[in-house]
Amino acid sequence: MNAGVFWGARKRSFGFFVGAAVALAGCAALDPRPSHEIVKARAQARWDALVKSDFKTAYGFLSPGSRSVVSAEGWAGALRAGFWKSAVVEKAVCEAPETCEVHATIEYEHRLGRVKAPLRETWIKESGHWWYVQK
Repeated sequence: MNAGVFWGARKRSFGFFVGAAVALAGCAALDPRPSHEIVKARAQARWDALVKSDFKTAYGFLSPGSRSVVSAEGWAGALRAGFWKSAVVEKAVCEAPETCEVHATIEYEHRLGRVKAPLRETWIKESGHWWYVQK
């Protein structure tokens, strides 16, 4: 077999697999679930990470705009490990195609004891993905 033919075929195969990987990654943005279900799941995953003090994972849910303002280290440095004890996302309300409001109840440690409090968050859709907006 001619070496040029062999390497040409390998390059085409590699290109096919790269193209297939890019196409599959794009499919993640085409989640068939309704927006409120996607946002509710992402918000719960973010809160699960915060409760576990997994600030690196939680930072990954911040919108690109929020991440452009604060570094992962700076953001994590402002948080206290073990502060949040639990969080339950009840619902996400998406009245606009690119914005949702998440309703959650969080439990955290206060100097007087544990406190349960309602919380509302804003999530936006950017580049086909849903992100938490830090305010």
